Amino acid sequence: MTAEREEIFKNVAVSTRMRLARNFADYPFPNRLKDERAAREIVRLIAAELNYRDTFDLYFMNNISEEKAAFLKERYLISQDLIENRRISAALISRDESISVMINEEDHIRAQYFMRGCDLERVYERISGIDDIISESIPFAYDEEFGYLTACPTNLGTGLRASVMLFLPALTRRNLMRGISPELSRLGLTVRGAFGEGSGTEGELYQISNEVTLGISEAEILSVVDRAVSTVVEFEKRERERMKAEEGVALKDKVFRAYGVLTNCMKIERNEFMRLMADVKLGVAVGFFQGNTAELDDLIVAMRPANINRLNGAPLSQEECDIYRAEYAGKALRSMELKT
Repeated sequence: MTAEREEIFKNVAVSTRMRLARNFADYPFPNRLKDERAAREIVRLIAAELNYRDTFDLYFMNNISEEKAAFLKERYLISQDLIENRRISAALISRDESISVMINEEDHIRAQYFMRGCDLERVYERISGIDDIISESIPFAYDEEFGYLTACPTNLGTGLRASVMLFLPALTRRNLMRGISPELSRLGLTVRGAFGEGSGTEGELYQISNEVTLGISEAEILSVVDRAVSTVVEFEKRERERMKAEEGVALKDKVFRAYGVLTNCMKIERNEFMRLMADVKLGVAVGFFQGNTAELDDLIVAMRPANINRLNGAPLSQEECDIYRAEYAGKALRSMELKT
């Protein structure tokens, strides 16, 4: 990514995620996979191929606690479907959490690669490398007409889902997402919340991804998603400047009040925390604060309930969690020294 492009996407593009859905030719799809020995064999084959080239932690879903599963889900590393299919499912996760390979979820493989910012070409390179490693010794289910065969027809073809997570406070607060979402749908794209289909847009975070995988090449998918994301980023930045010009002191007051509450409160529940953190991030984005929104994004993930339990070393009640969140987040924000 060029320095100019990186500057354009700064404070808007949170992360890029690429996902490939694959199934093996010689095994029943997971919904028909009754033989647990065969399921374990699939896990072993994939783990052997990947660990030969890198270091992954292997998690069998039926061997981990509910708390650990929730922790991994909050970090976008596994899905609810993988958790619910725990009888046969597993996950291979790289030490830096950039790669997550979910095994025996809806398909035999849901391989994901994550990267900060927006760099679809680079992420596709990485996920393709993982795909190539696995396919070298284990043949995939493939049809000349339909491409890669998947459990859900919406993933037929390339099996590729390219997604960029964007922070869109200006478009959200000015009620412009209502008009943008239908336009993206017309282009074969979809807009979802931070946790995917059915999730809300907490923290004014949105995922834009391709809906169509059949009858379109990987290069075309990347191009369509990139053009759409670039357009939305441009709209967001324009509306941020309008907000700053039109709301002026009122907007600055809102941002500083949010920072004041977050650095001084004694307890704070998750929804209020997300709203106030969105205000602080917006403050950085429009220049009221000088700071790094990536650090703020990391703090947001760390303050989800299962992540808090992990940091604490033991489960907390909801009130204890809210107290912990206030203390931890306040200390973290003060240490960042967001300059005005």
